Amino acid sequence: MVFCSFLWLLVLFLLHKTLLGHAWAVNNFLMTGPKAYLTYASSVQVGAQSGIQECKHQFAWDRWNCPESALQLSTHKGLRSATSETSFVHAISAAGVMYTLTRNCSLGDLDNCGCDGSRNGQIGGRGWLWGGCSDNLDFGERMSKQYVDALETGQDSRAAVNLHNNEAGRLAVKATMKRICRCHGMSESCSVQTCWMQLSDFRDIGNYLKIKHDQAQKLEMDKRRMRSGNSADNRGAIADAFSSIARTELIYLEESPDYCSQNASLGLHGTEGRECLQHGEGLNQWEKRSCRRLCHECGLRVEERRTEIVSSCNCKFQWCCTVKCENCSQVMVKHVCARREGGHGHNYRRRFRGPK
Repeated sequence: MVFCSFLWLLVLFLLHKTLLGHAWAVNNFLMTGPKAYLTYASSVQVGAQSGIQECKHQFAWDRWNCPESALQLSTHKGLRSATSETSFVHAISAAGVMYTLTRNCSLGDLDNCGCDGSRNGQIGGRGWLWGGCSDNLDFGERMSKQYVDALETGQDSRAAVNLHNNEAGRLAVKATMKRICRCHGMSESCSVQTCWMQLSDFRDIGNYLKIKHDQAQKLEMDKRRMRSGNSADNRGAIADAFSSIARTELIYLEESPDYCSQNASLGLHGTEGRECLQHGEGLNQWEKRSCRRLCHECGLRVEERRTEIVSSCNCKFQWCCTVKCENCSQVMVKHVCARREGGHGHNYRRRFRGPK
């Protein structure tokens, strides 16, 4: 479905615009005051953008590939969705904001914030002590909640799902932390080590959350209690549905649409015209099967397109003082999904088994 609403709203906030005329949103975002807003705004913006870019990387060879066109559509309240793809966007974006704030805090780039030395000097394990500059996760988590979760103001199951996925993203940052140690002792004997906790590469967090997306669970609600109109029943039904879901898991409410087909109202382009990978060294199994997934299983054929690129080569310096080059041509080969001759492109060769 489309991108979740908070991503686009977050960008609007960071551009200092009024969000759809709602004063509550601006007040929530500025609750820490103008100074704090200006201090943290760039980190929040960079973190949210990191989440978007990581989403594009993780879904590059999926039928849904984090389309830019969905960003503006997602601001329309009637188009909000809670699919498994939306769950990933919430999680990776909340993680991106937390990650960037945490990193910038430890680097000393933010006011009144620095390394987490709360455990320094304590015994951490056999032969090592806590020391060094641990990344300040508490700060990053707290500010991510304040800036990201504040955008979710609803009281319904959709809002609860979005907040849950935000939290799952932040827990992913914690789960992928790594311990870094330094040896101490005579002649590098390493008789004692000091260790600290450090953020992993953001790619590791993206990989972690992609696995969580592939295992995402659909939240089953008691529809009779939800239809009763009683707010207490609604809250009870939501609480019961969440009782069996771990905080680290991604969840969704709605089945994903058919990403093979174009759907302008949802901002979906379909897979026609998408590039896929036929050959190449170092491809993983998911990439090797991209043509089957994007083209064949969506009723399209694979079309080879060749482009000749001319560039300067074999350049030589001649005295004095010119450089002469030859023109070399190189043929670039791409494979894209195209309609079958005489067909509409969506007569599936095999049964469609949901979004991939």
